[in-house]
Amino acid sequence: MHVLVTGAAGFIGSTLVDHLLADGAQVTGVDSFDSYYARARKEENLRAARTNPAFRFLELDLARDALGAAVDGVEGVVHLAAVRGVRGSWGDSFRTYLDNNVLATQRLLEALRARPNAVFVYGGSASVYGDAAVDAVDESFAPAPHSPYGVTKLAAEHLTHLYLMVHGLPTLAVRIFSCYGPRERPDKAIQKFLTAARDGTGIEVYGDGSQLRDFTYVGDIVRGLTAALDRAPIGETINLARGRTRPLREILDTITDVTGGALDITYGPAEAGDVRVTHASIDKAERLLGYTPAVDVAEGIRNQWAAVRAEAR
Repeated sequence: MHVLVTGAAGFIGSTLVDHLLADGAQVTGVDSFDSYYARARKEENLRAARTNPAFRFLELDLARDALGAAVDGVEGVVHLAAVRGVRGSWGDSFRTYLDNNVLATQRLLEALRARPNAVFVYGGSASVYGDAAVDAVDESFAPAPHSPYGVTKLAAEHLTHLYLMVHGLPTLAVRIFSCYGPRERPDKAIQKFLTAARDGTGIEVYGDGSQLRDFTYVGDIVRGLTAALDRAPIGETINLARGRTRPLREILDTITDVTGGALDITYGPAEAGDVRVTHASIDKAERLLGYTPAVDVAEGIRNQWAAVRAEAR
């Protein structure tokens, strides 16, 4: 299969690219190298892939550039490109989220109308559920985003289903929960905590640490995305998660155990847009994708700790 991966230089995208190449796929990767974090870090994510003759990379802005070359010959698409993060989506920067999350998705779907048989997997977000749920949410739970970021991710998800209903494109959406692991973005929680543990610096935790997260290892997410491509349950929306919650304080304790050193933690107020709980039902993913998450939090943090220490060498 020839697969287009957007956001290919990012955390999940680059991990998916490596996984697909190892499975023998031909991969076209697209990324714009936006300034959200350092380009050098993203280039490093692609270092192994660039040595593989089955990999082709295009530096493109999905919201502005011509996309014919990106979709040429592809049989499947995993659309992960987006501006991430709830905290930065307020105020004037919302325009950037609209361009990169909504307009970019619409333009990619339009380009794919020339390849109507290519399976399109939209990489959505648990942020669409908002802050109302306490128990595990299944895909029938009414979305109510708690941040402008979540609004843009839900809008792009709606576009994904619209192009199936109106134009017959074979699309589906997955909602990714609290992904972590090697190559995680430097602004995300576990990466920040592990980097602070490595460097001996203090860290600030937004909120009191009681917030619950369904932390899901990147390798499990990638296996779920690959199964979505292979099995192609068209028209579906599917949670990809661990299916278990952990209080953030417990994650900090695990990091202390793994790194062997105490963390210098300061607790501050919760940030606007942060939610109290992310917790997914993964029954649908198990049924439709054969998805079973395999990596528990302690193992995943050990893997990420090894990667964080290697970054300093």
